[in-house]
Amino acid sequence: MCKSYRLILSVFLLIILGTRCTKNEQSPSLKTYPAVQAAFGDHIDLNNLANYAAQQQPAYITKDNAAGQLMSDAKATLGRVLFYDKNLSIDNSVSCSSCHRQEFAFSDTALVSKGVEGGVTTRHSMRLVNARFSDEKKFFWNERAATLEAQTTQPMQDHAEMGFSGQNGRPGFNDLLNKLGGISYYNELFQFVYGDIHITETRLQECLSQFVRSIQSFDAKYDAGRALVPNDNIDFPNFTVNENLGKRLFLAPPVFDIAGNRINGGAGCNGCHRAPEFDIDPNSGNNGITGIINNTGRDLTNTKAPSLRDMTRTNGIVNSPMMHTGANKTLRNAIAHYDTINFNPAQNPTLDPKLRPNGVGQKLNLSEDEIRALVAFLQTLSGTRVYTEEK
Repeated sequence: MCKSYRLILSVFLLIILGTRCTKNEQSPSLKTYPAVQAAFGDHIDLNNLANYAAQQQPAYITKDNAAGQLMSDAKATLGRVLFYDKNLSIDNSVSCSSCHRQEFAFSDTALVSKGVEGGVTTRHSMRLVNARFSDEKKFFWNERAATLEAQTTQPMQDHAEMGFSGQNGRPGFNDLLNKLGGISYYNELFQFVYGDIHITETRLQECLSQFVRSIQSFDAKYDAGRALVPNDNIDFPNFTVNENLGKRLFLAPPVFDIAGNRINGGAGCNGCHRAPEFDIDPNSGNNGITGIINNTGRDLTNTKAPSLRDMTRTNGIVNSPMMHTGANKTLRNAIAHYDTINFNPAQNPTLDPKLRPNGVGQKLNLSEDEIRALVAFLQTLSGTRVYTEEK
């Protein structure tokens, strides 16, 4: 009896110990990151990263300027921290998000954005939504950065924007790297992402570009309709008559007479802003807006444009002024610019050829009904989640 009891007790203890071992093997203790926790609280959990790398895109979205680089949740998370951190400016007053605000489709409502010590940008801040989904690899309005990676650290080194220019007594970029190296949460983050605490420009560029490429918007009325048909040329079942008319006008090229007057066809918007990504054709010239903010001169170099997605909220309110000068504050204003292009070869020899048929500025002669239809269609390109997505 006693032996049986002992045997039963031994088996029971073995079962208990075995169960505990199994549980311990399945639930290893989580690492702690006290500096990250102290700085960001529940907004960043390195043991449970937000999904950046596995976001879904519609099957009809095929353009990608990431050049085959695989996105990492860890690198995009570090990029997010950098994007919102004012420590990247000389006086801790400006971050990337100061000029690219989520609530405005990662743009700015101001004509020019404020930099450090009274400095301002020379062009309007470009929207960043869907920056990844384009054939164009170059960035900035004038395409002076060969890639998004190269673009990300240029504002930090700009004398007016974030100030680490190394000019006129200002600290240089290496001073920024040393500054970040002295911040405890960056030591933890770089150790987490790269396995060491070494901070370099290449690593900043890699992480910031991954975060920017993660900013996507594909929950618009347009996307719901596009999913129902095999191509853009078919009327979308969920569109109004006006929205479908606007889509046809957007997609169809115009037919011009010898004097540049449209006599048939559509508005030809798709020739430069190509559906379904609505990205800019990499071979585009300037669009005829050649002004310089707070200057009387001309700038013919601006040939890049953001995606046309999320120019407005779904209620039609414009997120930010449009074009590099912020010249157009409504969709109707932007359409009016293209309706009549004033072309002077001596003043603007690099105007996009599509806007000067037969060597003269185009005259689309859009009717009021056509303008309303184009506005209605452009408003279908706006989603909702991108404005409130917490990650």
